[in-house]
Amino acid sequence: MVAIKLLHLNPNSLLPFTNFTFKHSFSSLPKPSILSLLYSTQTQIKTQIFSYGPSLHKGKIPLETPSRTQNQTTHQPEVEEGNNPVFDEQKFTRVFHLAALRVPANDCFALENSLRGHLLNWPRVKNIARVPGDEIDEEMMTLFDKRRDGEEEDGEFESLVLYREKLVKEFNYRGFVKFKNLAKISRPGKRKKKESKGDGERNGNERKEFCVVEVLEEKEGEEEMKGLLGEDFKGGSKWKGSTRLLLLDERHGDKGFEELPQAIKAVLVEETRENSSSTIELVRCKLTLFYDYWQMNEILETLLPEGMIIPSAFETVGHIAHLNLKDEHLPYKNVIAKVVLDKNKPKIQTVVNKIDVIQNDYRTMQLEVLAGNHSLVTTVVENGLRFRVDLAKVYWNSRLGTERQRLLSGFNRNDVICDVFSGVGPIALSAAKIVKRVYANDLNPFAVEYLERNSVLNKLERKIKIFNMDGRRFINAMFSSEKAHSITDVVMNLPKDAAEFLDAFRGVYRDQPRDKEFNFPMIHVYGFSKARDPEFDFHERIRIALQEVAVNVDMRRVRLVAPGKYMLCASFILPKSVAFAECSLNV
Repeated sequence: MVAIKLLHLNPNSLLPFTNFTFKHSFSSLPKPSILSLLYSTQTQIKTQIFSYGPSLHKGKIPLETPSRTQNQTTHQPEVEEGNNPVFDEQKFTRVFHLAALRVPANDCFALENSLRGHLLNWPRVKNIARVPGDEIDEEMMTLFDKRRDGEEEDGEFESLVLYREKLVKEFNYRGFVKFKNLAKISRPGKRKKKESKGDGERNGNERKEFCVVEVLEEKEGEEEMKGLLGEDFKGGSKWKGSTRLLLLDERHGDKGFEELPQAIKAVLVEETRENSSSTIELVRCKLTLFYDYWQMNEILETLLPEGMIIPSAFETVGHIAHLNLKDEHLPYKNVIAKVVLDKNKPKIQTVVNKIDVIQNDYRTMQLEVLAGNHSLVTTVVENGLRFRVDLAKVYWNSRLGTERQRLLSGFNRNDVICDVFSGVGPIALSAAKIVKRVYANDLNPFAVEYLERNSVLNKLERKIKIFNMDGRRFINAMFSSEKAHSITDVVMNLPKDAAEFLDAFRGVYRDQPRDKEFNFPMIHVYGFSKARDPEFDFHERIRIALQEVAVNVDMRRVRLVAPGKYMLCASFILPKSVAFAECSLNV
């Protein structure tokens, strides 16, 4: 690396600040016109396209990367055999040249507080960096604080090689008995147990570095210090002790000391006056940001064609990221999946895409595994419960977690819940922790199997009874039994078809005496609507299914599923006229 050492500050070599005056007066300059001001403003906007902070478009591409120019800003995915698009992660390495203050480690944090506002303020990049190769234990600093007797030159340390030769002459037959600190330098310590593992195992467990800071300084005398301190030493000929780098703001990257703000100069002058032994250097640094530093949106914006919408949102189900890509994204689906997997590890281990709409009675999705392992069995934690889910066989929607929590907040310990379309039990099992009893049903035998497993997994099998039958048969069976009078709430969370099952409530109490007191249950039914007035449309469908005009419904919008398509929840008490209707349902 080329050496660029800008300044070495010593308390005896500080120059007073100089005030510069302009030779031209403002009165002699012509007044700019409005058109020229507008033109200059537009020119500045064009030249300053990129805002503050790191960007893939601002940094320089390392010269070590072959077949690439520094003006390259887009990277189309390369296609290998089998039409599997991949890309080289090294293409996203960027180099930024910054200025930094090299200060003693003991004075680092004090100077950081004083220079706050003038230091680098980039996301996930610390403005304090370590200098590779200059770390030293505090107990060994005494070896480097000793100076020659009567031979001090401008307060500099003496040559460490000569000092080592001086110590050699004082050795006795026992070797390093009297020089324990030097023994630590000369004799490498035993490796720790963690370091005794293989390199492959260590590299697999260690976290990748996303940024590296290097100092561009002289190499003169470096070989001499390597002979004394080892091949890992990367400093200059003079040992400075433990130092730190205070990375200055990117605006000062190409400035010298005289061009720095007066606030920075004042802090440095005050520091050197208070501590005469403190040495501060203004050095050039190279900050390298790797692929792991950049966010998912920044990588996809570079990989995908210009103007294409970035698919940044996805649903998380346990360790699975569930994408819903549009047709324009399908040619780049594997590239998108790789970026999603890389940027969300280790939480995300599998990336899938829904390839078709839900059309079957079991409400299962057809999924394509794009990246990661091919296991679709995962564990989801919700409301303090664990749910085992197989997305290939059962249905799960994490986006309804807030709605399920709202529904559960209306239950109490005396309620008895009847869940007609329970699935794997996100509502039924969560309600079992609160209410007195839960009756859960689902048509999908795989969902019933996982519901039984989840009830045992969460130790709630005594408070829930599980059925596997059609929704209408389940409603008729429950309200024709002795349990009918104890049911307080009925949940029908099948938005596509739930309203059509409301006709099963007609005549559920037809065999009961009318003069007897009944507690009619509260029904919570979900549905979709694409109408201009979705609440009115869903209300009409409920009245048609119940064949009852006067139905007081509490309607609310749950979420916007698609443009112009809402999911709604209607809650109402089963009307007495519907429960005692003469018309019965043949099941």
